[in-house]
Amino acid sequence: MRQIWLKMSSPEQSERTPRTCCAKVFIQRDYTEGTACKFQTKFPPELEGKVEPSVFDHTVNTINAMYFEAERKDTRTYCEGCLACLTAYTVFLCVDTHYEKSLKKIGRFIQEHNKNVYSPRGLMIVDPIERGLRVVSFAASLRKLTSISFNAASIKKCLTHFKRKMIRSF
Repeated sequence: MRQIWLKMSSPEQSERTPRTCCAKVFIQRDYTEGTACKFQTKFPPELEGKVEPSVFDHTVNTINAMYFEAERKDTRTYCEGCLACLTAYTVFLCVDTHYEKSLKKIGRFIQEHNKNVYSPRGLMIVDPIERGLRVVSFAASLRKLTSISFNAASIKKCLTHFKRKMIRSF
């Protein structure tokens, strides 16, 4: 089942932070092929006119490929596990695991795409690891959606406000 959600800040949030209203589009996990970390590639209509479908597809497919690579089990990951057992897991005090390295690589990819592709369009991708690998979220300023000028700092404020709200809810 494919679901794409658009969530907008409530009026009470905009009273507290008047210039940080933003719309959020959530791209859900795709469980059609099992529980591997894969996100839906269907282009959400909420992003129509803000980003080209080919750019969206490239971004989501690249993220999916990177998570596939991170979760891949090969000789290296098995040796990594054996070495961890032999050293009582103290080896991980000195060396990052393959999965940790992959998460850092995904984070760099998302930062680079935000800077070069999405920020100029008034959008920002939130790293899926920050949402428990449940969704890839795109945040867009309502000002940009209504064709009023805006800058990337307001998106960052919106995401910071949203993170605080999410932390308080837990």
